Amino acid sequence: MKRSGIAAAIVLFSVGAVVAQQDLVTTRIGIMKANAKSMYGVLNQMVREAKPYDQAAVDAALAQLSDTVPKIGPLYADSTKGLKAPDSDFSASSKIWDTKADFDSHIASLTKAVADAKGKITSLDTLKVSYAAINNECNSCHETYRVKN
Repeated sequence: MKRSGIAAAIVLFSVGAVVAQQDLVTTRIGIMKANAKSMYGVLNQMVREAKPYDQAAVDAALAQLSDTVPKIGPLYADSTKGLKAPDSDFSASSKIWDTKADFDSHIASLTKAVADAKGKITSLDTLKVSYAAINNECNSCHETYRVKN
């Protein structure tokens, strides 16, 4: 009886650990989607002049990015390597874990680009310059570390 109780506890613990790791994957997908909404649903639309320039929307998008970008790195724990994102068109490349220092440097560069933009964007022209810098940082990481499912 004791052995079956211990075995059941080990199984439950293992299942709990797998669920926790999948939660990290789900959380990072949620953050990436929120970042995409700020970048492409707000800022890019203004840059392309598909939406009128709106300072409050710019500030909100930058605030969202400032909040979430630094949270990205810890969501790529070693234990999540190889886990696929449910219902997502993209997954993380194993290169993230193989070259973790480089991946982390991309996040630091993106964090800096967002921080540099805050307070400097006051018009469509300044948005275009800052958006290009932020978008370049996003794309450089995606080109290396994102895989189409």
